[in-house]
Amino acid sequence: MGRVLNHNQPIVAIDIGTTKICVIVGRKLGNSIEVIGMGTAPSHGLKKGVVVDIARATESIKTAVKEAELVSNCSIEAATVGVSGSHISAKNSSGAVPIRKGGEVRELDIENVLAAAKAVPISEDQQILHVLPKYFRIDGQEKIHNPLGMHGVRLEVQVHIITGSVASVQNVVHCCELAGITVIDIVLEQLASAEAVLSSDEKELGVGVLDIGGGTADLAIYQNGTIRHTVVVPIAGNHFTYDVAVGLCTTLDDAEQIKQNYGLASSDLLKQNIEIKIKGIQGQKGDVVQQSFLVHVTESRATELLHIIRDEIDHYQLRSFMTTGMVLTGGGSLLGGIDYAAGKVLKMPVRIGMPHDSGINAKYLNSPIYATGYGLLLYAANKYGRGMQYLEGPAVKKIFYRMKSWVSEFF
Repeated sequence: MGRVLNHNQPIVAIDIGTTKICVIVGRKLGNSIEVIGMGTAPSHGLKKGVVVDIARATESIKTAVKEAELVSNCSIEAATVGVSGSHISAKNSSGAVPIRKGGEVRELDIENVLAAAKAVPISEDQQILHVLPKYFRIDGQEKIHNPLGMHGVRLEVQVHIITGSVASVQNVVHCCELAGITVIDIVLEQLASAEAVLSSDEKELGVGVLDIGGGTADLAIYQNGTIRHTVVVPIAGNHFTYDVAVGLCTTLDDAEQIKQNYGLASSDLLKQNIEIKIKGIQGQKGDVVQQSFLVHVTESRATELLHIIRDEIDHYQLRSFMTTGMVLTGGGSLLGGIDYAAGKVLKMPVRIGMPHDSGINAKYLNSPIYATGYGLLLYAANKYGRGMQYLEGPAVKKIFYRMKSWVSEFF
């Protein structure tokens, strides 16, 4: 049985990342949404986007929620939650069915052709999360995006199927519920990030968005307003930090600060080879290194990640879909010169993607690290206007109910 949310309640999104938990609270203002508060906390108990310690992850969520409640002066009971991680994978598929009832395409025909397209083998621990139509054809003619009401004999579809670990999604929901939060909906984070930083023209003409988080880098490619390709790469910001810590023989915390202050994605951008003071580990005497050595470390990891993305684009012949280039977002996009390095490796226009809004949220959304959280909030607000409900009962039932709805309801 569903329960309709009270329209006086705040709209809440929770980005559960490997590095941080971000809770964003908003409220509807006509056709727009105003961010009224935010809470963040270091993320513990997650690795590469997957929960590895229920208790620690739950405490991190609680901390971020409490801060968001204080800032927004609201009580948070329910939220839309993002899901990502190294367990996410994708494949393309196709399906075809005869058009019944006089040759006019009806909703049942569309449901049947999508069911045919998703009849693909997947491993036992995986579940289909999204079935995203790329385009339809009727009788082998031109590509169309909405075949409803058209006439023909045979309906075909090309789809992009995203799969994920059922257990991983269940663990995320379980942590939220232990933190006292009812999960209203679950959304794939790279789709949420794209909604926050891409323009409608970019998605129509063709664009890629690479969300470089703490544990994974999530790529999504759009054209004609629909998804064309997704992939999750298990290399991201934490790997940069770890490389710096090992290379400079310092703590992870110090390595993170050094990376943020002095790291560059390309040695081409090194203007002055300054000296950097390094703290020692466990009371050991610190050292001094040249910035050029640090840049060699960060550039090597950035080059590795960008070459993986380039190889993915070339292997699946996706370059022709990306006419407006690539948008980088997430915390990893803050590495100095990452857009310059990406432009060199990918050989296309590259920009840093900030959450786009009307300006009223500037104090909260002034960094690409909030792209996923804001995208989740936009998604929740979109459904909120249509009378959003959440389910009561076992978490697993809610998960699968929401997964089935993602095809037709995402933006």
